[in-house]
Amino acid sequence: MKSGLMLGVNPQAERQQEDFYATDPKALEIFLNKLQEDEVSLNNKIWEPSCGMGHLSDVLTENGYEVRNTDIIDRGYKEFEGRQDFLSSENTETWFGDILTNPPFKLAEAFVVKGLELLGYEDSKLILFLKIQFLEGQKRKELFKKYTPKYVYCNSSRQLCAKDGEFEKYTATTQFYAWYIWEKGFSGETVIRWI
Repeated sequence: MKSGLMLGVNPQAERQQEDFYATDPKALEIFLNKLQEDEVSLNNKIWEPSCGMGHLSDVLTENGYEVRNTDIIDRGYKEFEGRQDFLSSENTETWFGDILTNPPFKLAEAFVVKGLELLGYEDSKLILFLKIQFLEGQKRKELFKKYTPKYVYCNSSRQLCAKDGEFEKYTATTQFYAWYIWEKGFSGETVIRWI
């Protein structure tokens, strides 16, 4: 088995064309357990708009959630419901549930804006798995002023994302990931929590 580190160690590494870096299901299992401990509940209906190969969707389904699985590319996931560009201006369907995904990092800001636009209920949640570096930058400072996350759940142990979903090739990471939770209608200070 080939051992390797994810992008970040090797500046020569080529990024996956569609920015597809699958999330280790363990990261979501740990997060869901922490939410339960903190008495933070999710809607029973969850949309995974970047479902990829179903790594997150399977965990959600196993935990009793009703999951809608879409993506811009069909990666062969057995529960895939069809191609859909989450960010398309034609995508105006209000979603009456929560949205949870690991979006392409280069599109993360657009996912925040679009996701909150599509949520139908006050208190519905948009949950994104992103690098901690998403907190950086002047442009994002303005984003966070307008769209303040309610929580940022920081992983105290490193979680793994694998290019093209090939976890056997990547056994370690230099990235620090967090779960960002926006709640429709929330205004206040962001709470940082550790997993």
